[in-house]
Amino acid sequence: MKKTVKIGTRASLLAVTQSTWVKNQIEAQYPDTSVELIKITTKGDKILDVPLAKVGGKGLFVKEIEDALLDGRVDLAVHSMKDVPTDLPDGLHVAIIPPRETALDAFICNHSKTIEDLAEGATIGTSSLRRKAQLAALRPDVKIKDLRGNLDTRLRKLDEGQYDAIILAGAGLNRLGMQNRITALFPPEQMLPAIGQGSLGIELRKKDDELLAGMQFLHDRATAVTVAAERAFLLRLEGGCQVPIGAHAVLEGDTVTLTGLIAGVDGRRVLREQQSAPTDQADTLGRSLAEVLLDRGGRAILDEVYRDSQP
Repeated sequence: MKKTVKIGTRASLLAVTQSTWVKNQIEAQYPDTSVELIKITTKGDKILDVPLAKVGGKGLFVKEIEDALLDGRVDLAVHSMKDVPTDLPDGLHVAIIPPRETALDAFICNHSKTIEDLAEGATIGTSSLRRKAQLAALRPDVKIKDLRGNLDTRLRKLDEGQYDAIILAGAGLNRLGMQNRITALFPPEQMLPAIGQGSLGIELRKKDDELLAGMQFLHDRATAVTVAAERAFLLRLEGGCQVPIGAHAVLEGDTVTLTGLIAGVDGRRVLREQQSAPTDQADTLGRSLAEVLLDRGGRAILDEVYRDSQP
């Protein structure tokens, strides 16, 4: 392992916490190595007054970090996999996938224990089209209001009464030691997670063979298989994190089972399918499931979403 390693990371509290975890793992494995975090502001971090679906484009939270990788300012990057596009720049690869945190979405409310307990007409905060669509299907009566900002900002807005409840990724709260704020986790049957949610990806230059070999101790095969199936699903749909697509893969023995979803933003059309395959066919599984949903009407739904979300 190199004597010094520079990690590119977003500057948010969650991103720095995740990158610090990777830093600590490397320094524990290689006591002679010093790891430095390089904080980089991305386009997605700068635009806080517009829903991401309206911003357009892919890689809103990774492009500037990938630029730093390509020009040598950093040696590796730590991303939340749900932010990473399926098409990566030439010369880079996400080669290390550490063990996954929970993939599930968290319901956060100060007065109701579940989504079912919320009063009629309650206001729920989220900017995710995927969450909006599934919330609208679960509770057509609620008001869904956009919510951007870091975790602290979102929780503060809830506590101030601007929302009756908010939806966040459970993994982020767990990683920040804020498990006590989770009122309940949505089961996948109610709220299918984002592709790669709860998993980290460590991106490196393809030519850095020595660094890749040194980082293998952090790679988790089970997480890599499930994330591969989910990302193959996303790739076939040509989607990003700003469209109402969800997927959740589970590994049991040598079989990976993938559940996928395409939904209309209004929640009136929710297409869901599930398929299984051997682990060595995870990519094929993701593409196959996507084809089934596209043929069932998903293509028309996505065409409409893309048309409506043009900036």
